[in-house]
Parts: sequence; structure tokens; C-alpha cells
Amino acid sequence: MRKLKNEELSRKTIKDFKESEKIPLTLILDNIRSLNNIGSVFRTADAFLIEKIYLCGITAVPPHKNIHKTALGATENVNWEYAENTIEVVHKLQQKGISVWVIEQTKGAKFLNDFKPKKNASYAFVFGNEVRGVSQQVVDSCNQAIEIPQFGTKHSLNISVAGGVVMWDFFSKMKLYK
Repeated sequence: MRKLKNEELSRKTIKDFKESEKIPLTLILDNIRSLNNIGSVFRTADAFLIEKIYLCGITAVPPHKNIHKTALGATENVNWEYAENTIEVVHKLQQKGISVWVIEQTKGAKFLNDFKPKKNASYAFVFGNEVRGVSQQVVDSCNQAIEIPQFGTKHSLNISVAGGVVMWDFFSKMKLYK
């Protein structure tokens, strides 16, 4: 076994990435404090061809050196937009026919492993603040909730970790349809 060199990885150019077919998933970051978490979400969104990221409330926006440190240039590839009000973004996407799901522990949440995305449907997933999670008002605005099953003593995952788990799960389930 030999570790591959970067030039052997067949990476897309920024132009190729922008022209690539994306999976039908938009991310909404609701008041994320950590610039490293924001950058990490961008980098993972790049890896799994996410359509767009909405940065809402106090969530910082590129360009910023601490976002760039973890995004490693993904802020140049992934389509993003800032919006002050998360609920307005949720309603705007719902009006376009996009099903908006909050990634949160709620009564009646569907476990991630039981979530089955519909073929030819578009989704948006809302991720919340590192301490408080997604605000109850935003939760109330969403169509449904997804919970990542956890079996240890902690009751939450870091937002960048949760984002990675959920994006990979969605990507792998959507690729089954192709």
C-alpha cells in the first residue's frame, strides 16, 4: 500500500466543481460561533457536492483567516449566502418546495438511520449553535427533525462533526438513486 500524492487524486478544479451536478441539499447554519466549525462545514460541503450554505445570524462569513484555516479554499467553491434571519431563509426555501429539516433532538424526531430521502426532492438541513442548538422558533418552522443516534454519556456532537455525519449519510443515500 502506498499513500497517494495530491496530483494522483484527480481533484476537480474550481471551475469543474462549480459546473458539477450537486446533490439536492442546502445547509443552514443558525448562529454558529466557531469560525473553525464554519470552515469545517464548508470543506465537508465541498467534499459531498452540497448545493449551497446559508450563514445566518451571528455566523461569520468568508473571507476570514480562521474560516479559511479549516475550509482550505472551499469557500471559493461552495455557493453561500448570508442572511440575518434564519426563519426567513427556512420559509423562503419551503416556498420553493424544499423540505427543511432541523438536525436536533426533538420529540418526534426521525433517527438519521431511518431517514429516507425521496428521489427527485430537495432538502435543507438546519444546524445550530454549539451551546444552545437550533432555536425553538426555527425548530417550529421546520418540516421535520432528524436526530443522530448517540449511545455514550454526551448528548450532542460538535456541529462540524454532526454536519459531516449527516452530509455523508445524505450523499450516500442519494447516490443510491443514480
